[in-house]
Amino acid sequence: MDVLLTTKPQNHVTDELSVIIFWGRNQTLDSNRKTVLNKTFHDEPLIMDFNGDLIPDVFGVTNESDRPQILIGRNLSWHPALDTESKMYIPHSHAFIDLNRDFTDGNFSNATDTKQKPEDTMVVGQSVFADFDGDGQTEHLLPACADVTCQKSAIYLSKPGLNQWIPVLQDFRNKDTLWGFVPYKNNQASVPITLHIGDYNMDGYPDALAILRNTSGSNQQAFLLENVPCNNASCRSVHRMFKVYWELSDLNQIKDAVVATFFDIYEDGILDIIVLSKGYFNSEFAIHTLKNNFEADAYFVKVIVLSGLCSNDCPSKITPFGVNQPGPYIMYTTVDANGYLKNGSAGQLSQSAHFALQLPYNVLGLGRSANFLDHLYVGIPRPLGEKSIRKQEWTAIIPNSQLIVIPYPHNVPRRICICIHVYVEYIYIFPHLYERVL
Repeated sequence: MDVLLTTKPQNHVTDELSVIIFWGRNQTLDSNRKTVLNKTFHDEPLIMDFNGDLIPDVFGVTNESDRPQILIGRNLSWHPALDTESKMYIPHSHAFIDLNRDFTDGNFSNATDTKQKPEDTMVVGQSVFADFDGDGQTEHLLPACADVTCQKSAIYLSKPGLNQWIPVLQDFRNKDTLWGFVPYKNNQASVPITLHIGDYNMDGYPDALAILRNTSGSNQQAFLLENVPCNNASCRSVHRMFKVYWELSDLNQIKDAVVATFFDIYEDGILDIIVLSKGYFNSEFAIHTLKNNFEADAYFVKVIVLSGLCSNDCPSKITPFGVNQPGPYIMYTTVDANGYLKNGSAGQLSQSAHFALQLPYNVLGLGRSANFLDHLYVGIPRPLGEKSIRKQEWTAIIPNSQLIVIPYPHNVPRRICICIHVYVEYIYIFPHLYERVL
């Protein structure tokens, strides 16, 4: 694994960001092996696989052009990436994500999406993408405020192909207290308005974590937003909505929260919570971890897609693992406990800037159905101009399992192999991997 680091001058003479890449060496980083890019960025870069070679590339607007450029990771060469006259929004929320279910990611950016922001909205946060209603297709979620101080906040959803914003959360009042998003200020201590997505209760519908502020200004903390069935007319077309969990005692004890995200701390397939909060002084921060004690007869599948690359020529008869990769798309179909068809999907590492804090894997909830997954599909990016879709399908996947997908060779999807760990009551019963090649 390599590390990309963005830096800004301490004196803030310029807002340009410098980028340094530290090259990994086995399990360590060598501080003497680094590359300082010869261009600076207007905003934090997006890590994506632009040319489908499963080597990460760097996307962003540099000091040499107002149009986005791409730094190809294989040879560190610069190329134009997007022909647009529109100016990129800062802070951006670009994403490398499949929106039309063709198992090939496209680069979503605030400049190329012609959709207007929701009506009566003055402040917009970071776009995030999730299969919100469990139909197997990715939706666009957007936190926003009707005023510059976020006295009136909302979360909107847009489905691909529809020029419509649907509110999925508008009620931010808890008893006599009104809460709202924390407006972004362009300074070192401010974080853009964003949602961090994860299925905490494994019901198959992604939930979210958000940072909210008491509109009186007395407190700021993290809240869990549960994805529940819609109970009002405004969200009826998507059948789902967010509901704020106001009374989670452990979260409520963390004051002055800045960022909150999900992480599988115990490697048991259950998403726990990590919260970053301000310390006694603004320059100090504290990290809190909260174990998810949710208990229900719910199941999951945990998927990580690797690059399937070797650092040099791969030894004969050895399947390369590589490292986790931006861009793969995962989808499953199964039958729920009531006998109805159920879908779910997710993109892997689709966003990388402004505390996206996405996991290097996807945990997909299956609800209370203990049935095998009828179908699991995995797609990987393909080179420009290639028409055939690089995807593979597996059947009869055991629930409560962790799947490691190795796309090797990249251009022969039918030979992609999968390694499986199986959990029973969240404990490994098969400590060894087995490989199945289709």
